[in-house]
Amino acid sequence: MMGLERIQGRLELITRRWWFLTLFILIGTVTPPIVTKGYDPSKTGDIIIYILTNSLINSLSPLYPIFKIIPIILIFALILFKNRVSRIFSLYAGINYFLSAFLQGIAITDEYGLGIVTGNFVLMIVVALSWILEAFINRNDFTPRKLPISRYWVVPLAFLAFWYPIDLESARPDFNPIYLITNTSGLAFCTMTPVYLGILTLYYPKVNVVTLRLTGLLGIIIGFWNMIGNFLIMPDLWWNGVLHLPLLFISIYAFVLSLRNLCSLIKHNEAFLLTNYER
Repeated sequence: MMGLERIQGRLELITRRWWFLTLFILIGTVTPPIVTKGYDPSKTGDIIIYILTNSLINSLSPLYPIFKIIPIILIFALILFKNRVSRIFSLYAGINYFLSAFLQGIAITDEYGLGIVTGNFVLMIVVALSWILEAFINRNDFTPRKLPISRYWVVPLAFLAFWYPIDLESARPDFNPIYLITNTSGLAFCTMTPVYLGILTLYYPKVNVVTLRLTGLLGIIIGFWNMIGNFLIMPDLWWNGVLHLPLLFISIYAFVLSLRNLCSLIKHNEAFLLTNYER
């Protein structure tokens, strides 16, 4: 366990370095996709969209309810049992992100063969590993605390993302409550991330800052590209863009909180050094 604590400590240092954040963003924005049958580099954007819209997740509809019900159970378990289920919650989130990496980042089609959205795939694996590490380190403290009402703004947005009320054929709003347990959102990065980050922000600052920072940063990257795609490139998908606003807003909020945590840590260290110097 001490070895894991050292790893966690080093990650807290590394993930706040400018070069790490720059590398993370570059991997998520400029890494080309992998396609076994080849493609015209000028059509990279089209290829990425094609892979995402034809990814493996589309073939698993019978499993969708399972991955909707489990998070609901875990959220109620956190409320009722608090830290007794914190490791289970983090482990499930890690597994969820692993599945998202493979099921949303990979497609097998006749036209392109095996296709991988490399940046998304790699960074989702990194985020998944941060949650798995948290399951062992157990830095998240889900002990209830009194919060100002303003901190709960993440709840309705996370709920909207999890519900994902959209008619997939027409891409129009459809507020059928059955979607709370039947659609793909329980397996999708863009719809589960607002839920996971929303929960962490409600318990901030007693959360794993590495998990908060990495998940938030990837959420910002993927949320940004969804804004471009759904509002500018394919404006007919505007409602899908609206449903991705929780991802972008909550991810920005979580990432900023992780930087506030950094500022607090710096001030704490400065105060500690000053006290010892005066002695």
